[in-house]
Amino acid sequence: MVEGSGYPPPPQKKFLAQVAAVLKFLLLGCIIMGINPFDQIGFGHIGASVWNWMFTNKIYAALMSFFIFNFIENTLISTGAFEIFFNDVPVWSKLQTGRVPSPPELLQIIDNNLKLMRNEDDLSSQLGL
Repeated sequence: MVEGSGYPPPPQKKFLAQVAAVLKFLLLGCIIMGINPFDQIGFGHIGASVWNWMFTNKIYAALMSFFIFNFIENTLISTGAFEIFFNDVPVWSKLQTGRVPSPPELLQIIDNNLKLMRNEDDLSSQLGL
């Protein structure tokens, strides 16, 4: 069995990504309902011009907010690491090598592990184990 998976982000970054997702939907809700979030958090005088622009350009502001917050979430969650296991044994780690294996390289790794398993099985049968 060959299994590949993404490496999980650290808990702090995962939590910050969840906070960003909540803020995204709160801001989108405020834009749609016309509630000035800057007044709610005490920055009404600073955010007045920003809110006026957002209120007059609701669709553009909502789309821009959505994409910016998605970018922030994806940046926080992405580790760029990739781990490959063969029968629960790690055979490739992007964390250690700093790169992703090429397809021929990956096939060679799997082939070598299959040969190693066959040799172990042959040795076990010869020893009567």
